[in-house]
Amino acid sequence: MELKSYIRDIPDFPTKGVLFKDITPLLKEPKAFSFAVDKMSELVSEFKPNIIVAAEARGFIFASSVAYKLGVGFVPIRKPGKLPYFTVSEEYYLEYAKEKIEIHVDALEPDNRVVVTDDILATGGTALAMSHLVEKLGGIVSGMVFLGELSFLEPRKKLKEYEVRSVITY
Repeated sequence: MELKSYIRDIPDFPTKGVLFKDITPLLKEPKAFSFAVDKMSELVSEFKPNIIVAAEARGFIFASSVAYKLGVGFVPIRKPGKLPYFTVSEEYYLEYAKEKIEIHVDALEPDNRVVVTDDILATGGTALAMSHLVEKLGGIVSGMVFLGELSFLEPRKKLKEYEVRSVITY
């Protein structure tokens, strides 16, 4: 199945000069969504995780589906003030803004094997920040899996110490 045909480009979103990859057409098509989750699950399973993490919001859709399919845990990483318990945070830069994400202090056990996931890997900033949060809590980032990767932004340079896999590459 050609998943790229279900992802549309939105120019100048959320700011001028950014070409946003909109996954919502893929999500509304059951066969495409199922195929995408199956492909991501295959890649994630190679890392033998016991926990999958993702940042809100689109990452939650794929990560929780993959976690369910593989029978492993899912841990959400959110924007400040969205998690109800004590948190650890990490600041990072997107191509257009400075951001901060948080994880519950008790979300991981030491030595948990964790796979970082998201819908689209762009510059690598969010993925790197998620990895730092995992490591702050004593988890081991066994790999990273993304539905799509914008290789022209060279995110792997930022993530060179991690194994990165993507279903789709642009």
